[in-house]
Amino acid sequence: MLDAIDVRRFTALDMHGTAGTQRRRRIIRAEFVIGCPAMFLLAVSVLTGGHLLFGAYILGAAANYLPLAVYSVALFRPGSLEAELAGVEDVRGQLKRAGAVQVLVLIPFVVALAAGLQLLRRHTT
Repeated sequence: MLDAIDVRRFTALDMHGTAGTQRRRRIIRAEFVIGCPAMFLLAVSVLTGGHLLFGAYILGAAANYLPLAVYSVALFRPGSLEAELAGVEDVRGQLKRAGAVQVLVLIPFVVALAAGLQLLRRHTT
């Protein structure tokens, strides 16, 4: 399951969307960069309120947003997004697949683990 998603490519496709506008890039980056710490703070609040299972779930979702936030900042630099998607011939087709894979973000820690494993693989090869 962790090999089902290339987290950096997924983030690039999400930022690009169907038209590749700067507006969309800013919105997606804001979603990830603001969403990650906001979910973390919500998780802490829920956990301190004694709701351990729900708090742990939110913490897992925040962990999933962390690599998405990091990649969205990196891909926002001029030319970075285009370079990441340079080998993609069918962006619309890849967006459909990414839409199906997006469900993995709802599973706590899955995207974070996938990103960590992919980062390790890049540095060991």
